[in-house]
Amino acid sequence: MVVQQDRYGGGARAACALAVAGVMAVTSGCVGGESGGGDGSGQRAVAAERPLDVLGQAADVLAEAGGAEARTSMETAAGGTRVTIRGRGTYDFRKQMGRIKVVLPTDAAGAADHRPITELLAPGALYMKNRGAGVPADKWVRIDTTALKDGNLVTGGVTDPMAAAELLRGAADVTYVGKSDLAGVTVHHYRGVADLNRAARAASPQSRGALSAAAKGFSRDAVPFDAYLDEEGRLRKVRHRFSFAAEGAEGSERPEVSVVSTLLLYGFGAPVTVRLPDEDDIYTGEIRQG
Repeated sequence: MVVQQDRYGGGARAACALAVAGVMAVTSGCVGGESGGGDGSGQRAVAAERPLDVLGQAADVLAEAGGAEARTSMETAAGGTRVTIRGRGTYDFRKQMGRIKVVLPTDAAGAADHRPITELLAPGALYMKNRGAGVPADKWVRIDTTALKDGNLVTGGVTDPMAAAELLRGAADVTYVGKSDLAGVTVHHYRGVADLNRAARAASPQSRGALSAAAKGFSRDAVPFDAYLDEEGRLRKVRHRFSFAAEGAEGSERPEVSVVSTLLLYGFGAPVTVRLPDEDDIYTGEIRQG
C-alpha cells in the first residue's frame, strides 16, 4: 500500500514546500525555434472576436496534439528577496502525465551542489525524487495533489501543464492583445482573468480534484493570465499570477504572497515516456525539516 504524503503542512511541506518557502521564479525568454508541425489540416482559426471560445478549448486542443516539450519557471518575491525555480521536460496531454526536472536556486536548496528534483506529474498525484531531508536517494515521495491547498499549482515549483491549460476554461474579462512572434511561431496574445471555481467546474475529471482544492485554498479566486496560442489553437505560452496567504505569519492579517508561473510549450508530437514508481520505491517514513 502506498502511504501518501497528503498534508500541506508537516511532512509534505518538508518534501515540497517550494511555494511556502518562497522559492518560485519565472523567465520571460523564448524557447528554441520549432516548426509548427503537421500538414495544416484541421487548423483552427484563432478568432479575436471569440476569445472565450478559443481559450475554453485550449486544453482540448492540447489533448488532441498529444505530447510536447515544456519549459517552466516560477517567481516570487518575499521579504525583499526574489527567488527563481526553472524546470524542463515533456508532457503527454492525452494521459495528463509528464516528467519535469526542476532546478532549485542555491539559497532555496541550502547548498550550491544540490541535485535537481525530478518530478513526475499524474492525475491527482505528484512524485518527487531528491527532495526532502532524510529521504533515501533511490526513493520517491508521493503527494496527493487534491489534498494540497493550492492543488499543486505552485507547491511543486511547477504548474502542471494540463492544469495551466484547464485554468483557461474559467477565463473572463479577456482582451485580445494581438499577434506576435514567439520563437519563430506566430501567436495570438490574450490577456484576462481566470476564475478558479469556474475552471474547476469545467475541467476534465482528471484535473477537477486539484483545481477544486486550489479554488478553496487560494486567497483569491481570480487568477490574472497572459496566454499565447498559435494558428492551430495550441497553447504555446501562458503566464499565471497566483495569490495566497503567507504560511506561518502571525495575526489575522497575513500578508499575501504573489507567485508568477510561466509555461512554454514546443516540440508538439514529441514522445513522452512516464513510468510511475512501484510501491516499493515510494518513501513512507518521516520527512525531516531542513
